[in-house]
Formats: sequence, C-alpha cells, structure tokens
Amino acid sequence: MEIPRPIGYRWRSSRVFILATIALALFAETFLYGFVVPILTHMLEVRLHIDPSQTQSYITTLLSIHGLISLASAPIIAHFVDKSRNRKIPLLIALAGSLVGTVLVAWTPALWVLFFGRYMQGICGAATWIVSFAIMLDCTAAEDMGKTLGIVMTFVTTGFIGGPTIAGILLELVGYWATWSVPMTILILDIVARLLMIESRDVSSKQSPPSTSDTPESDETTALIPDNNTEATQSDTPPSIAPSRGFYRIVLSDARVLVALANIFFFSFIISGFEATIPLHVRDVFGWGSMGTGLMFFCLQLPSFFLAALGGMLRDRCGLKYPTALGWALLAPLFWLLGVPGDKRFPWAGPETGGKTIFPVTMAVFGTVAMLVRGAGSLQLSLVTKDMQTKDPLIFGPGGGNARAQSILEMAFSLGMMAGPLVTGTLSETVGYYYMTFTLACLSLGLSFLCYTYLDGKRQKDPVSQA
Repeated sequence: MEIPRPIGYRWRSSRVFILATIALALFAETFLYGFVVPILTHMLEVRLHIDPSQTQSYITTLLSIHGLISLASAPIIAHFVDKSRNRKIPLLIALAGSLVGTVLVAWTPALWVLFFGRYMQGICGAATWIVSFAIMLDCTAAEDMGKTLGIVMTFVTTGFIGGPTIAGILLELVGYWATWSVPMTILILDIVARLLMIESRDVSSKQSPPSTSDTPESDETTALIPDNNTEATQSDTPPSIAPSRGFYRIVLSDARVLVALANIFFFSFIISGFEATIPLHVRDVFGWGSMGTGLMFFCLQLPSFFLAALGGMLRDRCGLKYPTALGWALLAPLFWLLGVPGDKRFPWAGPETGGKTIFPVTMAVFGTVAMLVRGAGSLQLSLVTKDMQTKDPLIFGPGGGNARAQSILEMAFSLGMMAGPLVTGTLSETVGYYYMTFTLACLSLGLSFLCYTYLDGKRQKDPVSQA
C-alpha cells in the first residue's frame, strides 16, 4: 500500500530547498559568532559593570571559548550523528539549543550566565555544522560538490562578516534589545525551515520498507536456484577495515586530508583574525568608527556574492590543485599590502595620502581572490571520504563517515576561530600590524606550495557513469 505523501512534498524534499535550509543554518551559526563582537564592550561595562581595564581580557576569553568548546565537542557529536538514521532530531536540538544560548547571552544578568550562554552556543554550533554538512553530502553528487560548497561557504563567510557589521550599526541606531531580535529571528526561521524540510533518508525509509525492498520474495524456484546478483554483490563488496584501524586513523593518514585541514584552519584563522584586529587598526590609523569598519568588511565580503559559484565551477572543471595554490600565492602580496597603509616606512600610503584608498581597494581585491581558496579544504575532505566509501562502502561502518568527516572540518575551523584572535591580536600589539600581515603573507606562500604538491588535480569522470 502506497503511503500518502505529506503536503508540499515536492518542494519540501527538493534539493534546492534542502541546500537553502543548510545554508541558512550555517549562516545563522557564523552570524551568531561575530554578532556579539561589537556588543561585548557594552555588555561587560554597562550591563555587568566590569572594570574597563579588564574588558579586553574578557573579550578575548569569550571569543576564544567558542572555538575551544566546538573543538572539544565535535568528535562526540559526530559519533552519535553517524549512528542516527534520522538527522532531523539532532539538528532541531542544535538549533533550539543555539536559540536558548543566544537568549542567555543577550539577557546576561551575571557573568556566569554570559559564559554559560557562550558554552551552549559553542556546543550547539558544532552540532549544527556537523549535521548540516552530513545532510548536504547525502544529497549532492561528487561532480557538483565544488559548486555547492562554493555557494554554501558564501553564506558562511557572509555570516562571519555580516554579524559584527550589523550588530555595530543596529546598536547605535535602535538600541540593545532590538539589536538582539535579529539573530533570534534568524534562528526561529531556521527552526521552521528544518521542520518543513524532508530529507532523502526520510523519503526512502518511508517508501521502501526493508521487508519488501531488500529481500526478494521466495518461491520453489528461488529456493533451488541461487541469485547471481546476490552472489555478485557479496563478492564485490570488500570487508570493512574500520573496526581494526578506526575512522580517524584512516582519514588522517592521507596527506590530502592534512593539507585540506590546513586550508580550513588558515581561512578561519584569517577571518577571525581580521575581526579582532581591523576595527582597532582602522580606528588608530584612519580615525574610522564602527561605520568605517563595517564598510571594510563589506568590501571584503561583497565579491563572494558574485564569484562563489564561479569558483566552485572552476574547481569542478580544473580540480583543486591549481586554483587553490594560485589563490594562496596571490593572497600573499595582498596580505603584505594591507599592512602598508599607516606604516611610517611607506609615506606614500599614509592616512593623509593614499592610505585611505589603498586599504579598502586591497580589501576588495582580497575578497575577490579569496574565492579561489574558500571552501577548497572542505571540498577536498569530502571528495577523499567519498572516494574511500565508494571503494569500500563499509570502511567507516554501516552508518558511513560523513558526520565524522565533518567533525574533523569543524575541529579545524574551530581551532582557527580560537587561534586567530589570539595570534593576530598578540602580533599586532607586540610587533605591529605591518609585521603581522607580513607573517600571514609568508604562511600563505607556504600553504600555496603544499596545495600544489598534495591537492587533487582534475578528476576523471566516474567510469560507472560513463558506462
């Protein structure tokens, strides 16, 4: 008997709606991370009456703790997600937990409530990332992965950059609680979208009962004549090696995965480092306030709206090696140029000469070139794990390894979010902004070499699809 389809089944189960829901979830999490940055000073000094001399240390701790909690919780979350047949409940719990954590952070009647809210945001944010990427991998073919990741990572970076920009502007224009209504509304819309979404797993489990689809009906003939297809399937499927070696040992033994994780770490390191250093730098050098800072982040982000899909299609056509290596190589001189305005050794780029033009133009060019590297690590990690599971479907166990693969991604990303503000802030204060950007330029060149050496080139079409 055919099970009746739910209302709106066609659009609720469509790949476009599923990917839109995933993009909204990831946007909300990164938006929340950066949203609190320009408000923290007001929360600590005005609402909690913290001594201004201690504000900077509390801000550093609150920003870093999010990455630390995500880093610690990601493997545990991924373990249970991979064992879950239905990913609807884990994602709903994660989104609801993020909403509760956001309410606690906004309310913040005491310092411990503020920290507890950030803990909840860190744990639930990690869960949202892991479950969302696992769902995305389930509904995306390998040949479309580059374009899909490019679009999704645009929303991720938009959240990173848009969070502090919108928060800073709204706090001055509409006040404290009206400002916090924005992320709460986004999270509520996210929960509604997840309730509407129908996963491919849900559809297959409801329409294909195991008793009728997996086991053929037996009669006198099948009892005497063996099923050749069954024998072929059993002989073609290699035994799983997961119990003897373990998921993380298998994946991390591949050099491509290590370089992919380096890409993920360094990109999140850069974004979080920019958030920690650019506001103070442009204030000290150019005298710009929150509006000028917001425009700088706008210059950084705007190119991705137009070029993200193009970058993904370029990777699908040319492979990962050449675009990613070229991207990091081109970013190196741009890192250096960002440190030139305001440095006394370059009078032609001073605040009263060309510095106010050079800095925003460099930021815009940086955002344009960054589309070559944004999402490259995530794509390489996804392709490696898909290749491994294609060769041996049970290599990571019956539940697959998509969620655990994304937990590695989340750990690298969270580590970058935690280390970025600490390292760039320390370098900027101790050796200056110019030498901080020069250090990033050197690291960018080194990563370019690693990408050229280890990342995948142009991939051959699947022979199965050609047959």
